Amino acid sequence: MNSYRWTLLASSVGTPVMYLFAMGIGLATLVDRNSAGAFGEVSYLAFIAPALLASATIMTAATEFTYPVMDGFKWRRVYYGPHASPLNTDQIVQGHIIAVTVRLTVTTIIYFLIVAAFGASPSAAGPVAIPVAVLSGLAFGLPLMAYSARIEEDKGQFALVMRFIVTPLFLFSGTFFPLDTLPVFLRWIGWISPLWHGTELGRALTYGYELPLWLAVVHVLYLVVLAVVGLKLARAVYARRLGR
Repeated sequence: MNSYRWTLLASSVGTPVMYLFAMGIGLATLVDRNSAGAFGEVSYLAFIAPALLASATIMTAATEFTYPVMDGFKWRRVYYGPHASPLNTDQIVQGHIIAVTVRLTVTTIIYFLIVAAFGASPSAAGPVAIPVAVLSGLAFGLPLMAYSARIEEDKGQFALVMRFIVTPLFLFSGTFFPLDTLPVFLRWIGWISPLWHGTELGRALTYGYELPLWLAVVHVLYLVVLAVVGLKLARAVYARRLGR
């Protein structure tokens, strides 16, 4: 990762920061001027910032748990060297996850500092949104890791994932507007999206968005269950392909 540090920084931080400038600052001036109070007592910038924080981790996880996984099994077969050592498959899986988690954490911290510098996290509990965003990335990324490990031939599956899963989740998870403003037949996309659950928690933490305790618990449990199930599935697939 160190060899590609500037590329990683540009892609994982630069992209959401551009969204922050375009949507949270550029568009926000129009939204706040013409729709004052539409997002409660906060500005549109404060409303959108936690969503972009969570989306940055999910976009990064979508990158790190697709092609690098295929690379481990097929192209450069980087998993097979460690597997020839005393490391077992569970440790290889966990090593990949730890590396990605470190990247998610660093990315989120940098992005949160930028958000805070623009005054988009007025609450003292704002920094807690960092681990919540990382959990959101893992909740999306670990099931995707299990799926990626099952693929033996690249036939454009990852491009389809980006186009028909990642992009709709980004657009319809309450990222740019409250989920309840969508038609009912589209709201289910947000309900199943780790991005929406992470965003709701992030808004409660960064600016005091009113979130009932029971619903906050549901959001956390949903993200944890997705991450745990994804981890177990990934371990099973790696064990099948690599052997113990």
